[in-house]
Amino acid sequence: MEKRDNSGVLFANDKKDNEKAPNYKGNMMVDGQEYWLSAWVKEGKNGKFLGLAVSPRDAQPPASKPMPKNLDDDLIPF
Repeated sequence: MEKRDNSGVLFANDKKDNEKAPNYKGNMMVDGQEYWLSAWVKEGKNGKFLGLAVSPRDAQPPASKPMPKNLDDDLIPF
């Protein structure tokens, strides 16, 4: 697969070994730099949404890093 700048991919995490592990994992490239991308399916008062985390590709992927608790569902526009 060709990597394009300012784009990325997410795949279902079929190796999810605990409840804090992301539901989706993948990678992305921004301004020529590669990053790990993780996503968690979350439930807010307006319904389901995806919470995201990005980390430099030279670091280990955040397999079990939980989403920050300081996300305010009111700030999410959908």
